[in-house]
Amino acid sequence: MGDLPDYYFRVRENGALVFRVDTENRQRRIEMDQIASINIRNGEVKPHGDRSLTPEDLAEIQTWISQRTHQLAEREVDDILRTVDHLNLTTQWVQTRAQDDQLAQVTDVLLLAMLDLRTVLVRKKADRLMKSEPDAE
Repeated sequence: MGDLPDYYFRVRENGALVFRVDTENRQRRIEMDQIASINIRNGEVKPHGDRSLTPEDLAEIQTWISQRTHQLAEREVDDILRTVDHLNLTTQWVQTRAQDDQLAQVTDVLLLAMLDLRTVLVRKKADRLMKSEPDAE
C-alpha cells in the first residue's frame, strides 16, 4: 500500500469531518479516528468528543480549509462559465430545433431568469464603476 496521508477529510455540504489516519497499529489495518468537524462557511473547527486538537492538527485543518475554499471558488467560476455555454446551446436549440410546445414550456421561466440576472449584473457593474471613479467633488 502506498504512503497514506496523516489526515483524511470527509467532505460534507458545509465543510468536512476530519480523521487522523493510523496505519501503525497491532493489526496492521488502516484505522481512521475522527478528531474534528469543520464548518467552512463560518470557519468553525469543533474537536470531536472530548478531544484536544494538537497544533499539528490545527495547522493541517487550516491548510485544508484554505485549499478547499480556493477550490470551491474556482469551481463556482467554472460553473458560471458552463452556464454561459448552456445559454449559448439553449439559444441554438431555440433557433434551430425547438418546437412550439417546447418553447411554450420554457419561454416565460427563461425570460424571467434572464431578466433577473441582467438586472443584478447591471447593478453590480454600475457599483464597480462608481467605486473606480475618482470623486468629482
